[in-house]
Amino acid sequence: MKYKGIQIENTFAEAFNMKASRIIVTADNLKWAKNACDSFTGFATSVIACGIEAGIEKQLNKTETPDGRHGYSILLFSMSRSVLEKQLETRVGQCILTCPTTAVFSGIESDDIIPLGKNLRYFGDGHQISKKINKKRFWRIPVMDGEFLCEESTSRVPAIGGGNFLVLSKNRSACLKACEVAIDSIRNLPNVITPFPGGVVRSGSKVGSKYKTLIASTNDAFCPTLKSITKSSLTDNVNCVMEIVINGLDEKDISLAIKKSIQAIAGSNIKKDIVSISAGNYGGKLGQYHFHLRKIMK
Repeated sequence: MKYKGIQIENTFAEAFNMKASRIIVTADNLKWAKNACDSFTGFATSVIACGIEAGIEKQLNKTETPDGRHGYSILLFSMSRSVLEKQLETRVGQCILTCPTTAVFSGIESDDIIPLGKNLRYFGDGHQISKKINKKRFWRIPVMDGEFLCEESTSRVPAIGGGNFLVLSKNRSACLKACEVAIDSIRNLPNVITPFPGGVVRSGSKVGSKYKTLIASTNDAFCPTLKSITKSSLTDNVNCVMEIVINGLDEKDISLAIKKSIQAIAGSNIKKDIVSISAGNYGGKLGQYHFHLRKIMK
């Protein structure tokens, strides 16, 4: 199948059940809200080694935030409740509490409540003050620039991690540009994030390794330099592969993000150097969700 001249492989992305939370970070201006969010989402690319997967969901204007200031929303994903709680509290304490002028609020509601400022309030050393507004408790923690305002709790909701697609290209320059175009097209799309650096992964992995201590290793079937010595999935004219991993709150969110991304690539002036669009999976044996590329692009 071809979509506007780009070959769409007859394959699917395999994704997994996860849990997610959303927080809203505000500041006196967007620069400092972004500084806090960049720090919070740093080292949050994969649960394999980072504990959580996190990213900026979208920019928010003054009418979209609880305190009427500009800000951003962050989505964070994890397999484990305890890890999600610990990572959220640690990252808020080290990356948002520390950042000038910021405040943090819950951005999602469910019956599955997890702490946000519940324990961070003790940083106030007894000088912290709580205030309840519309049945929600907030903590005012004294800091050197005034007060850090933090909602007491947020929530967890069911989510999906590992939606993806692969860009197979004739050269690295075109591959990277195609991925940049794709990421730009979904930058403020709600309910999804692309947790890797700039939204793009060059080190796609497979399960297992020849080394017993590793749970994942390079996806040799998609490594161009290994075409002649391994069971390759690449044709002779493919010299670069990059992956975009998409986490989302439900199947429709991820499917829409994949579709908009591929549409953006197909509408760009570098599509002539794109050989095909593929996806990463494990034969359908591990992930609970299958995102079939051709079905999405019909």
